[in-house]
Amino acid sequence: MQSQFFAAINQLCDEKGIPKDKILDTIKAAIRAAYRKDYGNRDQNIDVGLDEKTERFTVLLVKKVVKTVENPELEITLAEAKKYRKDAKIDEEIQIDVTPIEYGRIAAQSAKQVIIQRIQEAERDIMYDTFKDRENELINALVHRVEGQNVYVNLDNKITTNLSRDQQIPRERYYGGQRLKLYLDKVIKTTKGPQLLISRTHSSLVRKLMELEIPEIKAGLVEIKGIAREPGVRSKVAVSSSDPKIDPIGSCVGQKGVRVTNVMDELNGERIDIILWHDNPIEYIKTALAPAKVAHIELSTESRRAKVYVNPDQRPLAIGKEGQNVRLASRLTDYEIDILDIGELSAEAAKALEKKKVDTIDQLEGVTPELVAKLATANLSQPEQLKGLSMKDFMGIEGVTEEEANYLVEVMKKVA
Repeated sequence: MQSQFFAAINQLCDEKGIPKDKILDTIKAAIRAAYRKDYGNRDQNIDVGLDEKTERFTVLLVKKVVKTVENPELEITLAEAKKYRKDAKIDEEIQIDVTPIEYGRIAAQSAKQVIIQRIQEAERDIMYDTFKDRENELINALVHRVEGQNVYVNLDNKITTNLSRDQQIPRERYYGGQRLKLYLDKVIKTTKGPQLLISRTHSSLVRKLMELEIPEIKAGLVEIKGIAREPGVRSKVAVSSSDPKIDPIGSCVGQKGVRVTNVMDELNGERIDIILWHDNPIEYIKTALAPAKVAHIELSTESRRAKVYVNPDQRPLAIGKEGQNVRLASRLTDYEIDILDIGELSAEAAKALEKKKVDTIDQLEGVTPELVAKLATANLSQPEQLKGLSMKDFMGIEGVTEEEANYLVEVMKKVA
């Protein structure tokens, strides 16, 4: 019977991840509670011993040897003490074996409650210690069950917690056995145990997934400068590299887009736009509003507001569906952006814009650094070299999209 008992303890340790010493301490506390319920009281000093060889628990009543007994529950005279231990001395503590033959039903119930409570507390402590050091990290989870809008997930195959509705990606469906990657924002200690704040909507989830998928980001060669996200729909990520030999956008996109596609697949098909970060706010706003082509920007750094002028055909692109593009660009750049038609530009500003000299391709309005890099592969670095080229010519350059080719044709008409 005893060997089965200790086998059960070992199994409990394996399942709950609780150290054996803690389980044994819990059982000792339960035995103390049971003894007090049937045979003792709260004032007594009770210890519980365990004989590893016989696998038996012993209940011991601890008392101090004194000349005059004032508290019989905690003290004993020298004469009485010598009945239990012949070499007892004054001011020493002696242990008296009071192990009962059996316990009553109520005492057994008390012991059971103590064991359950202590094991729950131990689980909570382990849960807190395990995850406290993993705040702001990516964690793997397995969907345990789905009850309406409540999604319960298993973390590390041991801890079950709730993924709250506001942290779920809109329109993402969950099912039992589904594997997910979550962002652990914080671990909070409460009276009911640690609370794990996990999320599928946090912008840092995109950051962590990109670190996982893109070695250059993990190694610090490419840096994520900013993220603006509308979960499940679209994100804009600004990246840069301190090494001129490394293309930050190409590193993030990967060959045939495989790297960024893997991140998007993990986020239920959420679209991710990778843009080049600029320390110049005007250039940064231009790239943030891609794929729209910007004609002119008037910036107020004090009020953090930008008036962005675009051609009429570019306005829908700049604003985006239900204002999504300009909203994300505004969050990314930390500027309040107003999209205006080029016709609303003052006559003086329009005249200055028209006279603006264009010496290099990157000075062409709306031409992104990525497109400049693509043209450079074909040894095209001067605007004069683009004059007379057709859309077919531009499409023949590696990496140039149909949209970019069409824009180059239009912009070169104005330069000509």
